[in-house]
Amino acid sequence: MNSLAVSLADEMAALVARLQRSLVVLHNGRAGVGAGVIWKRDGLVVTNHHVVAAHRGRSGNRDLRVELFDGRVYPARVVSQDEEIDLALLQVDGAFKDEQNQELPEVQIADVADLRIGEMVMAIGHPWGQRGMVTLGLVSGIFSAKTQGRRGQVEIIRSDARLAPGNSGGPLVDASGRVVGLNTLIIGGDQGMAISGQVINSFVEQSGKVLEQ
Repeated sequence: MNSLAVSLADEMAALVARLQRSLVVLHNGRAGVGAGVIWKRDGLVVTNHHVVAAHRGRSGNRDLRVELFDGRVYPARVVSQDEEIDLALLQVDGAFKDEQNQELPEVQIADVADLRIGEMVMAIGHPWGQRGMVTLGLVSGIFSAKTQGRRGQVEIIRSDARLAPGNSGGPLVDASGRVVGLNTLIIGGDQGMAISGQVINSFVEQSGKVLEQ
């Protein structure tokens, strides 16, 4: 392997390692139910609405916990959700710091306007319960999908990065490691759908305004 290939491989491995530190496992009781990403270092995690909506504890209330990359587990609560665009915002009752007391990285968001058809992307999640797995693919489409609600539509990124149960709520990232979307749906067995990063940012910002009231 030549020096350029070695350098690219090292950079990719380092990028994936950083992203895995921003990835969490969502638990309901003893089971892992999906993925989420550290959106803000103050304890905010973003995931899919369908990940948290379908899983409730014995009392009927959501019994959610967030597991960090190093195995530490903290309780979490849903502070905002939007079924129409399949997003949920969680507040984690714990510090996002590693064993050396260093802050865990919050994700960086890409401008979807700069994303091109054919560009390489990576999906990171926990398919079939396998933690922090990575798959590569190409962007095959960026479009507005119709929704049943007041919004009427939501921006979606379609790629051929292979997804499976457990990828929901995990990030779709570009070659620089910036989040372009949140994986939410598989169609046709080999095409993944991700909610645009701009839609997520808008949802988080609006949620923050509501919480401050």
